[in-house]
Amino acid sequence: MQASNWRVGLPLALITTVMWALLPIALKGLLDSMSATTATWYRFVGAALLAGTYYGWRRQLNLRQLFQRGVLPLTVIAVLGLLSNYLTYASGLHFITAGAAQVLIQLAPLLLLTSSVLLLGEHFSPRQWLGVALVVVGLPLFFNQRLPELLRGDNPDYLLGLGLIVLAAVGWAIYGFFQKKILSHAKPQDLLVLIYIAGTLCFLPLADPMSALALDGLGWALLIFLTANTLIAYGTFSKALAHWEASRVSATLALVPLLTLATGSLIGTLWPDYIEVEPMNGLSWLGAAAVAVGSLLAAIGRGR
Repeated sequence: MQASNWRVGLPLALITTVMWALLPIALKGLLDSMSATTATWYRFVGAALLAGTYYGWRRQLNLRQLFQRGVLPLTVIAVLGLLSNYLTYASGLHFITAGAAQVLIQLAPLLLLTSSVLLLGEHFSPRQWLGVALVVVGLPLFFNQRLPELLRGDNPDYLLGLGLIVLAAVGWAIYGFFQKKILSHAKPQDLLVLIYIAGTLCFLPLADPMSALALDGLGWALLIFLTANTLIAYGTFSKALAHWEASRVSATLALVPLLTLATGSLIGTLWPDYIEVEPMNGLSWLGAAAVAVGSLLAAIGRGR
């Protein structure tokens, strides 16, 4: 194990934070010109080609391990979990703002931790229970301006978007849970490359690849960015963990929803026609901060 080096780990963690913060903003802009299924298919195609070529050239791929008799059922569930995450997240962005999606998706690591407690016998520390409480309190605070209309059923599209993002969080938690079991038999890149290939094949019948020909310059820039985003973000994330303590990387990544909200607000001011911005008041910002801090406390466990 390499010695901790914040001069390397911090910049890498910040790159990951920026990539994940910009992801829903870029995807939201692209969904005005392309269906969620098509955008997701293009992301899988690019990731499969780039990651498959890179790891194959370096002889770091061994997909056969994922098809062993005892591993195959776990592989299938993990693949379906992440495929559903990609699709439902992109579909949910059709109906809600990027900021709201990024705050709500913080349920994903929380669901993963909860499943580990219930199914794997892991234990929550008091700090982690405090994190869970902060997320539970922070979410209604964040949506305080939306709650009356949601409770009355006045905005069914927004409610549908929230439901899809929750399903995306569940899908990611399923993937993360079964990935834990798979990693004792295969490397992380094996599973990811298989998921990219599976996504390319599964979403092709539902996608409209030719619709990309109608994109303007901004649309192509967003599509290229989204294709590269996953590879860059996961690459810098894994490198950051290799050079810096996981608890400090987690602390940096807790900034993701806040950065998405701040960037969305700035874009909404400078370029109001690009995407809809979540209405924010003092309670909303307080709720977003509570969700971010709660996610951090739940993630770092008993670490310092």
